[in-house]
Amino acid sequence: MSYTLDPYLKQLQTTVLEASENHLVLADTIFYPTGGGQPGDTGTLLTASGEVLKVNDTRRCRETGRVLHILEEPTVSLNEGAAVTLKLDWDRRYAHMRMHTCMHLLCAVIPEGVTGGGLTDRKARLDFCLKEGLPDKQQLTDELNALIQKDLPVSVEILDESILDEQPELVKTMSVQPPRGTGQLRMIRVHDTDFQPCGGTHVARTGEIGLVRVAKVESKGRNNKRVQIVFDHTTKERSE
Repeated sequence: MSYTLDPYLKQLQTTVLEASENHLVLADTIFYPTGGGQPGDTGTLLTASGEVLKVNDTRRCRETGRVLHILEEPTVSLNEGAAVTLKLDWDRRYAHMRMHTCMHLLCAVIPEGVTGGGLTDRKARLDFCLKEGLPDKQQLTDELNALIQKDLPVSVEILDESILDEQPELVKTMSVQPPRGTGQLRMIRVHDTDFQPCGGTHVARTGEIGLVRVAKVESKGRNNKRVQIVFDHTTKERSE
């Protein structure tokens, strides 16, 4: 799907494979389906007749693996093979990309097992298996911003999934394993900083994240510590 090949695509022409009253399956999509703590994309869909449909969410069907574009209102105006144009809610998606990459930086700053996490277009959280006391908020903030300001390149690598048999430590999440069975594994590399399996969308360089702040560090159990990150500047745009 195009969202895995180029996360910066904002618009795409494609065709309908399957239509129901409340969702569409398309031949290709730039909309990321909910997964890995990253929310599904939203946006609009323009039909050949000029009708504009609002996409409220994007999810993956558990049974078929197909990406479902969830519509705001039921429609019967589209049939299989119909041409449509997708347009992302780009500001929201780009914020997800920035925050998701920042979460990978946090994994480098706190190299302990991750027990949970999630993000929105305004904040993100990661839970770590930490037996010691709470990390210092200002120290974490300073270390994250130092990595961001290095403007490190972020790249996608497709490797043989057997790498996890040889290097199981590449998986940072303790309770969730990346999907296997296809023979291939999608890896995200932040230059000289972090390398782990991930299916989400990311910025091309850490400098795009903008300044962040660790807003909260709290205990969520005997060995579970939660770190929450927020943007210091929420209106940062990617240069055209």
